[in-house]
Amino acid sequence: MSADLDSAETPRPPLRLAYGKETWKEIAFLLSNLFTALGGFVYAVVTVSVGVGLSVTVIGLPLLALGLGGARLIGRSERARARALLGVEVAEPSPPPRRHGFFGWLWASLKDPVAWRTQLYGLIRLPWGILTFVVSLVSLLVLWPVLPFLTRGLAHGDRGMVRGLLSPSDELERRVAELESDRGVVVDTAAADLRRIERDLHDGAQARLVALAMGLGLAKEKLLEDPEAAAAMVDEAHGEVKLALQELRDLARGIHPAVLTDRGLGAALSSVSARCTVPVRVNADLAERPAEAIEGIAYFTVSELLQNVSKHARARSASVDVWRAGNRLLLQVRDDGAGGARLDGGTGLAGLAERLGAVDGVLVLDSPEGGPTTVTAELPWRSRPRA
Repeated sequence: MSADLDSAETPRPPLRLAYGKETWKEIAFLLSNLFTALGGFVYAVVTVSVGVGLSVTVIGLPLLALGLGGARLIGRSERARARALLGVEVAEPSPPPRRHGFFGWLWASLKDPVAWRTQLYGLIRLPWGILTFVVSLVSLLVLWPVLPFLTRGLAHGDRGMVRGLLSPSDELERRVAELESDRGVVVDTAAADLRRIERDLHDGAQARLVALAMGLGLAKEKLLEDPEAAAAMVDEAHGEVKLALQELRDLARGIHPAVLTDRGLGAALSSVSARCTVPVRVNADLAERPAEAIEGIAYFTVSELLQNVSKHARARSASVDVWRAGNRLLLQVRDDGAGGARLDGGTGLAGLAERLGAVDGVLVLDSPEGGPTTVTAELPWRSRPRA
């Protein structure tokens, strides 16, 4: 009686139909293997043999490169077929790295591992495609009771080949794609910085020095005729020299401040904080100095964040904290302003996040409406080489 009650109270797992939707999808995949495998095999044999056979001519290697590019398209269609019929979720490989010029494209195509694995997939699939087609067709006709079990086993073999040969090269390929993207960000940032320096020199110090040269030339002409006017013009030129020197100092500070080189990150951040429109508390807890490149990135990151505080935050005070945690350098800028900052809000935070990402850094923003705003940046710690 107790056993009957237990069996009545315990729900049984739902029965799975032997010929359910998933089984029919697997059968469709196995039956279509013959045609896709035949097409992939012919394509791989023709493109590789023709390209290699004609490699002694000027058209052989370009033909092979074009064939490898087509293999990528075959791999994409096979991943889509496996995704639709077998439920195999395989990420799309990253595109081949871009190279300038014909020879750059040729070399990148010839050493594309994704395309070569797809060609290998096409070569080994023909016997497997014939086997799965024959077994599935015969089972549909005379082995009906065991067809679901045969289908499941054969489909697992296809799943393994798709994952093994048509999936990205795991972490290495993903990392290469990230580095290609990060390199573009670094190049764009460097170009923008060069344009900014050129503009500042042209519109600032250069224009002032041109005016100074003209003023001194006029003073030289008036030196004998009107000494007092010439003296006044020299005094004015002296003031222009001071302004030009100040502009050059500001420009040099924007490139790489001397205080950062001489005294380190803590002193440099105290200096830049003094120019902020609100009082800033600085706490730099570093037992040693990081590498110069990381130190410079940290300085300019805090500098840009403090500029945002001055321009947008409507804050009464702010703080800057810098510390090391394991192999990471952490920076945190906090203000008691109005909050509501966003990475896409036009304050330059999106560009700053991209530049940090280019060196394996991270930018985290916490800025609810009404404040406070906390921006935390992480950079990889790289030790300064010993002298």
